[in-house]
Amino acid sequence: MEQQIKERKKKLTIDLWIIALVTIAVYIVYGVFGSRIMSFCKNSDISVWPRLLTAAALEFGIAGLGITIVGLMRKESFASFGLRWENAIKAVLWTIVFFLPYILFIFLSGQFEGYEPLSIMVTPDLHKAGIVATIIGTLVIAVVWGFFEGFNYVVICEKINRRFPVKTKFFDWGALVVSIMGILFHPMSFSIQGIIEIVTTFIAIYGMLQVRKVYKNAWGCVFAFLFIWNAL
Repeated sequence: MEQQIKERKKKLTIDLWIIALVTIAVYIVYGVFGSRIMSFCKNSDISVWPRLLTAAALEFGIAGLGITIVGLMRKESFASFGLRWENAIKAVLWTIVFFLPYILFIFLSGQFEGYEPLSIMVTPDLHKAGIVATIIGTLVIAVVWGFFEGFNYVVICEKINRRFPVKTKFFDWGALVVSIMGILFHPMSFSIQGIIEIVTTFIAIYGMLQVRKVYKNAWGCVFAFLFIWNAL
C-alpha cells in the first residue's frame, strides 16, 4: 500500500511538471513573439481564420495543452474531474455567487464596457465573414477560451490536491495555488482599486474551486469562463 501511494504521488508530480513546463514554454514563445502575434491577430486585412487559429493555438498552449497531454498519457476521463450532470445547476449557481464581488467591482470601477460572452479580438471580423464563419468561430472560442481555460484550473487544482492532500473542509492547496496563479497571470496594480480587484478575483477563483470540490462538479468553473470571466 505504501509503495502504491509513493508511485501515485510520483505520477502526480510528473503530471504537474509536464503541465508547468508546457505552460512556461508557451509563455516564453509569447514573450519573444507576443507583439508580432498580437499585431498579426489584430490585422483586419488578413483573413480572419489564420488569425483566429493563431490566437486559439496560443491560448490553448497556455491553458489546455498541458492538461490534454497529461490526460491522454494517463487515460483520464473528463468525468473524473467533475464534468458530470449531477449537481451541475447547483455548481453553476454557487459559482455565480462567488463571482458577484468581482462582477460588482467591474461595474463600480467603471471597467464594464458591455456584456460580450464568447467574444475576442477577431469576433467583429468573424461576424463580417458571414453566419457560418460566426457559428464555427464562436464554437472555437467557446472551446478554447471557455471550456479549456476553465477546465485547466480544475485539473491543476485536483492534481495538486491529490499530490498534497489536506483534511480541512474549505481549504486545499490546489485552490490556493491556482487562485494565486490566476491573479499573477493577469495584469496587477497595488493601488487601492488594484488591491480590491486582486481580492475579488481571489474570492471568485477560490470560491468556484471550492464549489467544485463540495458538489464534485466542474461545470461551474467552465460556466464562469464562458459567461463571466471572459465576457465582462
